[in-house]
Amino acid sequence: MKTIVLGGCGDMAVVAVKLLVDEQDVEEVMIADINLEKAEKTASEMGPKATACKVDAMDPATITEAVKDYDVALGFIGPFYKFEKNIVGACIEAGTPYVSIMDDFDAYLEVIELDEKAKEKKVTVICGLGNSPGITNLLAKKGYQSMDTPEKIHIQWAGGSGEDVGEANVKHVLHIFAGKTIQWKDGKRVKVKTGMNRRVVEFPEPIGKLPVYYTGHAESVSVPMNLPGLKEVTLHGGTHPPYISTLATVFGFLRLANTPKKRDRLAKILVPLEEKGVFSGGGVDKSVFRIDVYGKNEGKRTHNYYTGVGHIAEITSIPCVEGALMIARGELDKPGVHAAESALEPDEFLPKLEKRGIDLRYFE
Repeated sequence: MKTIVLGGCGDMAVVAVKLLVDEQDVEEVMIADINLEKAEKTASEMGPKATACKVDAMDPATITEAVKDYDVALGFIGPFYKFEKNIVGACIEAGTPYVSIMDDFDAYLEVIELDEKAKEKKVTVICGLGNSPGITNLLAKKGYQSMDTPEKIHIQWAGGSGEDVGEANVKHVLHIFAGKTIQWKDGKRVKVKTGMNRRVVEFPEPIGKLPVYYTGHAESVSVPMNLPGLKEVTLHGGTHPPYISTLATVFGFLRLANTPKKRDRLAKILVPLEEKGVFSGGGVDKSVFRIDVYGKNEGKRTHNYYTGVGHIAEITSIPCVEGALMIARGELDKPGVHAAESALEPDEFLPKLEKRGIDLRYFE
């Protein structure tokens, strides 16, 4: 089996590369990155299975050329609102299955436009198979399937500021707290302002109770599309400590982060500060999520909820790797462009994550 990891030098991707190298039936792990020198260094550290090449997400032809001889490509090139549609198109053109950790709602709306093209080329694409979206979607589906009449699903996540994140993640946070996003209310899509609708959620330790807000992740768009009959699906996110979410929202209100160019400029200021630990004071080095599902089961009002906790790179990389391995091994063949919940069954997939050490809890 030959695999290629796009953006393989990133903070989120290095864990995925190591996991793939450790799989017995994986013969090659190509680390494809715009920074060839760093990719070659990473490959040398990973052992003889790992190789390196240069790709440029701004030039989709380089993606098509790089992935064409591989059994599956894994996508870690962000920010996804900027690159994901081009990368998906390039993989479809090459006929190579693709699994990514894409997390922006607008990127999801763009890539599903390529669904018919993927089906025509018989290529399986899963966009958003990280922790959020990804694990969160599958826990939402698990709750949905646990009831006769599921009605509402509330998805919440929180990131610890003590986690290692890169420039793309900083831009992502600025993006999801700037402007508007989509939620599902009264059985239809509604646009809402990000950073609003404050809700205090009881997350697993080490984060505990934390305020979260409307944010621009993809679950509130994809879940009601793929799990029919729901009256409400909401997505809230936050950070520990909470002032980072507030700061990102303020940047959005001041229109300092409402375009890709503005986010690029702001990130050049924030990333060096983040690397010096300016924003990690009082934070933790774990990320968490909680999914609450409400409805009726056997005629009774029912509320089931599900939680998870782990280091961000691990809980993001492991689902992506497991999905990619399923495709490459012939265990999953669903041509088209999918979210996690339309491609996978929770009772089959979630145990794979638990075997890898991801801490999931089910309260039914």
